[in-house]
Amino acid sequence: MNILTLTRRALMAGGTALALSVSALSPAAAQTPPGVLIVGQVAEPQALDPAAVTAVNDFRILMNVYDGLVRYASGTLEVEPALATDWDISDDGTVYTFTLREGVTFHDGSPFDAEAVVFNFERMLNDDHPYHDTGPFPLAFFFSAVESVEAVDDMTVRFTLNAPYAPFLSNLAYPTGLIVSPQAVMDQGAEFGRNPSGTGPFRFVEWRSNEAVVIEANPDYWDGAPELEAVVFRPITDANTRVAEMLSGGIDMMVEVPPVALSEFQGDAFNIVEQAGPHVWFLILNMREGPFTDQLVRQAANYAINKTALVEEVLEGTAAVAAGPTPPAFAWAYNEELEPYPYDPDRARELLAEAGVENPSITFYVTEGGSGMLDPVAMGTAIQADLEAVGFDVTIETYEWNTFLGRVNPGLEGEADMAEMAWMTNDPDTLPYLALRTDAFPDAGGFNSGYYSNPEVDALLEEARTATSQDRRAELYREMQAIVQEDAPWVFVANWVQNAVTSDRVENFSLEPSFFLLLDDVVKN
Repeated sequence: MNILTLTRRALMAGGTALALSVSALSPAAAQTPPGVLIVGQVAEPQALDPAAVTAVNDFRILMNVYDGLVRYASGTLEVEPALATDWDISDDGTVYTFTLREGVTFHDGSPFDAEAVVFNFERMLNDDHPYHDTGPFPLAFFFSAVESVEAVDDMTVRFTLNAPYAPFLSNLAYPTGLIVSPQAVMDQGAEFGRNPSGTGPFRFVEWRSNEAVVIEANPDYWDGAPELEAVVFRPITDANTRVAEMLSGGIDMMVEVPPVALSEFQGDAFNIVEQAGPHVWFLILNMREGPFTDQLVRQAANYAINKTALVEEVLEGTAAVAAGPTPPAFAWAYNEELEPYPYDPDRARELLAEAGVENPSITFYVTEGGSGMLDPVAMGTAIQADLEAVGFDVTIETYEWNTFLGRVNPGLEGEADMAEMAWMTNDPDTLPYLALRTDAFPDAGGFNSGYYSNPEVDALLEEARTATSQDRRAELYREMQAIVQEDAPWVFVANWVQNAVTSDRVENFSLEPSFFLLLDDVVKN
């Protein structure tokens, strides 16, 4: 079956034709073809260059097209070999030497070797690299400790760090560490993000904007050819439309099922899959201007919002109330002594009065959807009502996911007082280091969009990422959580248990605690 033909011709009623038109996959469609998995995504991807994106929505595609030097072992956040077969770490924790896998080629036929690895990291980290302009690279922070990358020989690469960096291997397993084809970058330049080439189990076929990204099986994959013939990722931003497509057979799998819709998938025709992982849903508060520059007002917002009602009623019990910036899924680093801010509207009113603030006016950015955002419009509406009940005057502005990110990630100054956000992370270092440090303000390339700054938190995070003892790291992270909860730069709302639903024709599928969508072992009958 030719995949290009498969994705351009109409799927005939009754499933007798082997062709599939993405635009024709409507509730009237009968059955999608065997061997071709149709996935309903929450949004259009921003790009297919792993160094240039930040959203889990994009990662779900990328993890099937690319490999990293290492990867997370199935069902865990523990690192195992991938494009590197083994590695050595110097006694002082600053030099990592990787032995690379022999005989691997990129999808464009160019060889994978040490020079390819060097190209990838220098492109991302060096301003003077000839292909640095194919960025920007928003998560280059993951590798800010890298001082140099060098090819020792064809199949050996050495990373030298400027200090011990505990999350280094875990960050290499994250999508930012995926290895792209240098030849493809040189050929495509700034268009590489729409014409990707990796070494993964599936290779890119085409991307039709706002319609589909199509990938097909790589029969020469070093870890064994996939069971599926192809995967089609369809962006269906409206959750109700995604549910309708799933119920009608227009898609075979949907991620992030709205909690209110889970009951519709009870029965033999569907499989509901769940998996806990490190997730936190929160509200970013603008600490540079407006009412949230006052800690008392930030704390008032935390008391004003009925988070228990949000997780039990809006989210139908699919999440738990968050106590701080670190998800409890990181059990070794989580501060179990922290209790969530209780719902206490009287205390919220007292704090507003103590701050001398009456009816503070709030512009609140809400997204229509997005990876990990749960039910953002319903949640935003409930939050607005709770805040207004204690005296805030809240105006909601709602945006499509990628537009929303374009307004929030550059910083809330001059934009809004508050914005929804969710992060799914791989290490307890990641979220606070990228979104709570002073040096992570947006103008420095970070995601501290509310401009929180506490030198004590900065020092704790710097020490935690260089500590060689996990016990010491845990102690530092727990101390950081207590300070951040008291400072209240965010409203801490929920920790989610991720979900997906598949048709009964799909087998061998499971969700990962990393929140990645790994499809190389999936079978569709």
